[in-house]
Amino acid sequence: MEETDVQPGTEAENPRLEIERAEDYSEYLLHSKAEIVAVLRSLVQRRALVSAYLDPGRNFLMTSLLEVATDSGELVLDWGRDDEINRQALQAEQVFLSAMVDKVKVQFTLRGLSETRSEGRPAFRAVLPDKVLRLQRREYFRLSTPIAKPVKFIATIKRVDGSTLIAEASLLDISGGGVGLMATPSLAALLPGGTVLNDCKMTLPDEGLLVANLCVRNKFDVTTRGGARYVRVGCEFVALPGARMSMVQRYITRIERERKARLSGMA
Repeated sequence: MEETDVQPGTEAENPRLEIERAEDYSEYLLHSKAEIVAVLRSLVQRRALVSAYLDPGRNFLMTSLLEVATDSGELVLDWGRDDEINRQALQAEQVFLSAMVDKVKVQFTLRGLSETRSEGRPAFRAVLPDKVLRLQRREYFRLSTPIAKPVKFIATIKRVDGSTLIAEASLLDISGGGVGLMATPSLAALLPGGTVLNDCKMTLPDEGLLVANLCVRNKFDVTTRGGARYVRVGCEFVALPGARMSMVQRYITRIERERKARLSGMA
């Protein structure tokens, strides 16, 4: 799995996760051990990618849940590839974890990690959380972007040999949770699941330039009626600041309103 750093900065650059404001989302909190275990095991079964944020900074690593043990009251997380980030994770007093399963956001806090082994490999171990946030939000409605006014995407991608590539693509769709890219097979090959793309630039017509960090979540091949082939690369926003989320929502609302107005005029 790939991981990256988000350097400490202003609050706009380092937004707080919903689980850090649990009192504002009390209706979505799970406190029952049985419910918590069921949700965590769904992350294991789906092999869901999990973003693990370390405080007091905002460094994070991409991981996954490997095991949920009710007898010991512990869970096991995948080990990261970056030794420095792993060391920071072991020293962190709190780790905030966020994942997306079937368009439902799952977040929880762990009170420290310790090193263990899973199937002979290094891993993290932690006590099961006492609460889990399970949040399904309306803004995750997926909007297909207009063909007449395409949204362009530009990002810098690191190749395996360390060199970089300026990649360009068009957005197929956008939601409050992320975007779908229309990528060539060669570009998609450079974007394995878990890859984090920093400072991606997307120009939303009549809204402005959206800059966001994205994590690649899924890919699938598409063949058009005309026989053209491309790969849809689904990407999730990583800790998108509130002001930028508002920009996304304004764009979605306006495009959907214009689309409904056209359909009404054609009726």
